[in-house]
Amino acid sequence: MTAAAIAAAVNARSTTAVAEVEAALARIAAYDAIQPQIWISRASAEQVLAAARAVDARIAAGEHLPLAGVPYAAKDNIDVAGFETTAACPAFAYQPEASSTVAERLAAAGAICMGKTNLDQFATGLVGVRSPYGVPRNAFNRAYVSGGSSSGSAIAVAAGLVPIALGTDTAGSGRVPAAFNHLIGFKPTKGRWPTRGVVPACRSVDCVTVFAHETADAALVDSVIAGFDPADPWSKPLANRTIAPRKIGVPLRRQRQFFGDAESEYLYNRALETLATLAEIVEIDIAPLQEAAQLLYGGPWVAERTAAMAQILTENPDAVDPTVRAVVEAGWSKTAVETFNGVYRLAELKRHADLLWGDLDALVFPTTGTTYRVAELAAAPIALNSNLGAYTNFVNLLDMAALAIPAGTRHNATGFGITLIGPADTDRALLTIADAYLAKADLASPPPLDLEGKMQTVKLAVVGAHLKDMPLHWQLTSREATFVEATHTAPSYKLYAMADSVPPKPALVHSAEGGAAIAVEVYELGVAEFGSFTVEVPAPLAIGTVTLADGTSVKGFVAEPRAIIGAEDITHLGGWRAYIAQKN
Repeated sequence: MTAAAIAAAVNARSTTAVAEVEAALARIAAYDAIQPQIWISRASAEQVLAAARAVDARIAAGEHLPLAGVPYAAKDNIDVAGFETTAACPAFAYQPEASSTVAERLAAAGAICMGKTNLDQFATGLVGVRSPYGVPRNAFNRAYVSGGSSSGSAIAVAAGLVPIALGTDTAGSGRVPAAFNHLIGFKPTKGRWPTRGVVPACRSVDCVTVFAHETADAALVDSVIAGFDPADPWSKPLANRTIAPRKIGVPLRRQRQFFGDAESEYLYNRALETLATLAEIVEIDIAPLQEAAQLLYGGPWVAERTAAMAQILTENPDAVDPTVRAVVEAGWSKTAVETFNGVYRLAELKRHADLLWGDLDALVFPTTGTTYRVAELAAAPIALNSNLGAYTNFVNLLDMAALAIPAGTRHNATGFGITLIGPADTDRALLTIADAYLAKADLASPPPLDLEGKMQTVKLAVVGAHLKDMPLHWQLTSREATFVEATHTAPSYKLYAMADSVPPKPALVHSAEGGAAIAVEVYELGVAEFGSFTVEVPAPLAIGTVTLADGTSVKGFVAEPRAIIGAEDITHLGGWRAYIAQKN
């Protein structure tokens, strides 16, 4: 379901706007049983049908509308006439007299707003859990966060309720949820899309964004929304700068942060291998970009959030989410001297960043280094949120364009993404680069939606007595383990037959030299079952992390050094079955 296809069909009168919004209403009603909390307010059926009939009348009168009959959702810090704006804070709510510029332009193009979506309160967060209206969860695994702050908008698109949805982005809020939910997240250059009628977070760096399934839809929305707005002091004349992707910058290996997430590291490296077929990959020192990122929350720019929320922080602080309040109240202590020193330092860092474009055409970073469960965020809300912004916080401060695109799926079904970053006004060029990458990458389709609540599972590689038809295989079958595949490790392991082990067991040992690919079987168990299995693993064996032949990592049997005392090196046989066959 794409916006372009819907608009084409409505313009061709092969369907109607009324039919499209009726279908959207049905999808929304069905998904309410799964995640009603993605919405803060919704249009009534009468409201959207009246808007749809007006669109059909315009088409019948001979108009061609680029978004004819396209249902969309808007993050609830963006004013849309007829809807209350809350910024996810009931005490802050107000009824706007008019739509924001972006909503006006969408309506003029024939799009129909189905409702206002949930968000991290006052757009402060990258997680999607800081809202009194409930916690939108990842559409593909509801144990995990949706990403924020544009949480509801991302889920509305990922779940197929609407083909496009508006978000906002100050520190990554239009990119992080896109990555986690297998979406395109288009974050335009500052000032390209007007922000009049948007509740500010950091007014000087805020951007309105769009979520979509395809780059073509992001381009279509950009063609409708982009353009100068004289009523917006932050708007600027439209410009389009072309770039040819000859050299792409990536972080130095020692600077890449994945926070222990080996899957994300593998998927990023795989994406770079694909990009290397399109351009030269150049490692760069990103320390200046990281320093700029720290200014957003650790420097004086946090006071800009405080300024935006000053009235409610003063008059009704208890109405503010405790985590949001803890973050934003730090701005009260920032001095004018600190602010000017921050402005000066940012200017120096921006000059450094601008000079990068003399040698590079674009940057490609992980959108995030990892993802987290909702329960994990509850335990460490600020620290883990900060981790998710490691590759996003600097972009708006340094006036860059960015486009988040899918780059793979973790075993838990959540999405991993990369972000293409370019100098200001390269928005359309980034879309072209994304198309080239996505064509080369040939990614698998997103997994099925999580409609029932997925059981959390762990993949386990077994190498010896737990293989099928071996003496201890029952320890897996009794835990209802599911067979995933028979494969091999990476060619960096040695296999030993341990001495005096009953029943006979091997020891798998990582080896930098002289290793080989060892045959293994991979099974999937529930988290609780995996825990009970691990308890029964006897020393000197242990459960660690094993790298497979395709570069992915799973849990698996490893061994302590004492395991090879008196053991027979059977690496040359390539696996335990071959050893047992030879022994018999």
